Amino acid sequence: MNLPHRRWNPLNGEWVLVSPHRALRPWQGQVDAAQEAAALAYDPSCYLCPGNERAAGKHNPNYEGTYVFENDFPALLTHQTNPIQMGLLRSEPACGICRVLCYSPHHSIRPSTGIVDAWCEQSAELFAHPDIQSVQIFENRGAMMGASNPHPHGQIWATSFIPPELVKETNTRVLGDYWKQEWQLAERLVCSNEHWVVVVPYWAIWPFETLVIPRRAVGRLTDLEDVERETLSEILERLTARYDKLFDTSFPYTMGWHQRPNGVADFYLHAHYYPPLLRSATIRKFMVGFEMLAMPQRDITPESAAQLLRS
Repeated sequence: MNLPHRRWNPLNGEWVLVSPHRALRPWQGQVDAAQEAAALAYDPSCYLCPGNERAAGKHNPNYEGTYVFENDFPALLTHQTNPIQMGLLRSEPACGICRVLCYSPHHSIRPSTGIVDAWCEQSAELFAHPDIQSVQIFENRGAMMGASNPHPHGQIWATSFIPPELVKETNTRVLGDYWKQEWQLAERLVCSNEHWVVVVPYWAIWPFETLVIPRRAVGRLTDLEDVERETLSEILERLTARYDKLFDTSFPYTMGWHQRPNGVADFYLHAHYYPPLLRSATIRKFMVGFEMLAMPQRDITPESAAQLLRS
């Protein structure tokens, strides 16, 4: 479809405007400088490297694999505030636990193993906490996506409430039928293996957005069998390699897992990847204007994006 049209997102019930004819428009807007960090094994000034002092004064151990610590500047705390209700003004307590997960002692290389096991271990521990309803695992890769440190790492925020994005995804059970349809059509399929499927979703908003879906219906990372953890590491390595090769750069993105919150009976595990790059390593998509005031809009079609990632 080369004419403007809307596509429906069955996960959250929202629409996205697709305008393929705009992909050829000239660009005279902001062009970011290409940022490629030096490939260092160890950086003495890095807050996350083994043995180094962090900004808050604590020291990292000389870890050799993954390393998890309580965030020194957490967005959520364990103690509660008092709720407020004054007419239209309303607030309620928001508590939680925020952690940082260093993927590797190496300052520049993301390992292919160990991360999934750490995600599962942290999920099991935090979901068992009596005050936690939801566990959000995410990663901001690259300065363009707000990463404050280039050392390979992600974050885990466990919350006393269910975040709105998870509340909106009330129909995740459709993912079982959805990945099978995408598998048959193959237009938006990026890569797959025995247990996982990666697609550019039909309703994608970001130019090279992808969705990682397990073939077997599970609600949480902790439900995965050992072989599914292994093949997940493999499929994520293949996906990030395709991202990096697309524009020959360390591809920035925000990614994260949506898994079943406590108290929710029916939920299908999946991961979202939201990369900002649009045309090259230096031109990104901006969510402004119509996107902020009306509805999401994209130029290149998900089918075109998937074909570029496959190739």
